[in-house]
Amino acid sequence: MNQYDVAIIGSGPGGYVAAIRCAQLGMKTAIIEKYATLGGTCLNVGCIPSKALLDSSHHYEDAVKHFEEHGIDIPGEIKVNLEQMIARKQGVVDQTTKGIEFLMDKNKIDVYHGVGSFKDATHINIAKEDGEETIEAKNTIIATGSKPTSLPFIEIDKERVITSTEALKLKEIPKHLIVIGGGVIGLELGQVYKRLGADVTVVEFMDRIIPGMDGALSKELTKVMKKQKVKFNLSHKVKSVERKGDEIIVKADDKKGEEVTIKGDYCLVSVGRKPYTNGLNAEAAGVKLDDRGRVEVNEHLQTNVSNIYAIGDVVKGAMLAHKAEEEGTMVAELLAGQKPHINYNLIPGVVYTWPEVAAVGKTEEQLKEEGVEYKSGQFPMRALGRSRASMDLDGFVKILADKNTDEVLGIHMIGARCADLIAEGVTAMEFRASAEDISRMSHAHPTFAEAIKEAALAATDDRPLHV
Repeated sequence: MNQYDVAIIGSGPGGYVAAIRCAQLGMKTAIIEKYATLGGTCLNVGCIPSKALLDSSHHYEDAVKHFEEHGIDIPGEIKVNLEQMIARKQGVVDQTTKGIEFLMDKNKIDVYHGVGSFKDATHINIAKEDGEETIEAKNTIIATGSKPTSLPFIEIDKERVITSTEALKLKEIPKHLIVIGGGVIGLELGQVYKRLGADVTVVEFMDRIIPGMDGALSKELTKVMKKQKVKFNLSHKVKSVERKGDEIIVKADDKKGEEVTIKGDYCLVSVGRKPYTNGLNAEAAGVKLDDRGRVEVNEHLQTNVSNIYAIGDVVKGAMLAHKAEEEGTMVAELLAGQKPHINYNLIPGVVYTWPEVAAVGKTEEQLKEEGVEYKSGQFPMRALGRSRASMDLDGFVKILADKNTDEVLGIHMIGARCADLIAEGVTAMEFRASAEDISRMSHAHPTFAEAIKEAALAATDDRPLHV
């Protein structure tokens, strides 16, 4: 029986990063993955493939709508080759997952393909295609991630009523895609198919999209996507989804309680994700799950069984790949006797629509609820020379700072390249910068990042330079 210092069940961003860090710290490490490829949801059917399709569809939209204005004339009709677009996406996925295999090999991590389940607190059974194997591990990290969730009355047939997994490999562009859920996944994939020519209707139970983010971001993204001809049915409670041949009929009650019927040919159900612990046999190790199916952990991500830890989507907190990575690193360093720390308030959130949406820290709604005295500074992207040069005029940067100390409490932005720009906000807040600190930093001109400096000037004493 092979023995390890640590075994990780699940090879998503949390799992494989935990494995690499454990190996770097001198531990004999094994990783167990039920699927044929490493990388989990993120690399195979989540973050990476969705970004590939977002980029491809963005190029197409630019070619159709903007190239002529840039002085680029393309003779003949511009057409979508969806098959090639999906193939390119898969190529990106294959290249990325092979990269993880390389990293496992480089760090001398043993990889087991099969379903890992606890035999007891120190032994893990691995059900492989060619039989079962048992390994022994002093410590185990559960990193089994999450799966798309649905509503109890919806039957996901994976053909016309689909999840994000199927939306990444459609054989045709929908005529009318109905998206149930106005969160990150639904909006990103909805925008992909809108760009390619589909009609898109988003049905959301809450009174706004991206409900967990700052209200100003929600309002601006709604305005921009409406301009892109995406339809929104907010404050609508879906009560049935029925398939008749190639037609999907969605019925929902609006905020007045009146029934609304929406018909399309595809329905993407994106109402969230749930922790995945199927087949783990956690009870055999004595590991407790909470009432939502998540693995219960303490502040050190340790379960009630002292040598078993859990990270990522399978524990409480935001279901984000980079949050899982930080947790994987933290557990590895704890096992090595170090004293790492994660500031969960400073885990950024991003929506990869165009314009991109990104945020870190407290929202304005949270500060009001907590009774914190704050000041706000906002700067529009359209006032930037860089924005005009690239024709990316939508959006703004908003900085929230403590009214008395000027410490930055939240940074919220929507615009071109905000997914990258938010790192400046995280850095500033990790070092507990004031709005004035950011306002006095030199930002290269012309860049989108200048909007952060200008918003900081607006928050400091209402003195932005370019509006």
